Amino acid sequence: MREINLNKAYTLLYPRQTVLIVSISKEGKPNIMTLNWSSPVSFNPPMLCIAVGKQRYSVELIKETKEFVVAIPSEGMEKEVLFCGSSSGRNIDKFKETKLTPIKAKYVRPPLIKECVANLECEVVEEIETGDHILFIARILAAYEREGKVLMDLGGRKFIGIKKSSF
Repeated sequence: MREINLNKAYTLLYPRQTVLIVSISKEGKPNIMTLNWSSPVSFNPPMLCIAVGKQRYSVELIKETKEFVVAIPSEGMEKEVLFCGSSSGRNIDKFKETKLTPIKAKYVRPPLIKECVANLECEVVEEIETGDHILFIARILAAYEREGKVLMDLGGRKFIGIKKSSF
């Protein structure tokens, strides 16, 4: 076994599930960002966490509204995932640019994404600063799924679709 540079240690965690985080401004403008750092943190109540870089526009929006949607992209959405991860929503409408379809959520203001295989409506219960990221811990208020393969990030802008398990 060989030691590697700690700045590259996170790459050992690949493959990772890629998710899209949908947030919204107080004025009602939605934003989509690509994220690989998410995890369940509680069964009861159902909760998850996401780690978002402090400089990201989504941090501002989530801090303002205390809510977001985790949308799990399906195989075939690689182009949209890469676009949402490399463009800021401060100046563009990512729903319009990607032609993704927003669907009204039941409990939160940010919309769901129709093309995704799953969507989770989330309400922030805690924020924790962790170096250059903010960890948002959120309660899952509602969850939706459809058939399809989830998109996994292999690293290096390479993806693979795998069958989603449903219990």
